[in-house]
Amino acid sequence: MGSKGHASAQKVARGSIKRQARNKAATSQVKTDIARAEKLIAAGNKDEAKKATATAEGALRKSANKHKIHPNNAARRTSRLMKKLNKSAAVTKEKAA
Repeated sequence: MGSKGHASAQKVARGSIKRQARNKAATSQVKTDIARAEKLIAAGNKDEAKKATATAEGALRKSANKHKIHPNNAARRTSRLMKKLNKSAAVTKEKAA
């Protein structure tokens, strides 16, 4: 961001950098929540996995509502996460039976 260009263009660029930093932090947190949920699902810790999945789903919805990620992206990720959770629950039921 040099001294060239109109002042208004420079102002827009500064705002863009700030938004990018905020969005990056939010999406990083979403990824962390999803990874934590997937790890618990793989470990077979059913109760903790359900809580972590709910947290991840909430984070995805919040990011989609704030347009930090695309709503379809959030829906797809939520669907995949729920699919994994339900599959692990089904496997647990089969082992119990």
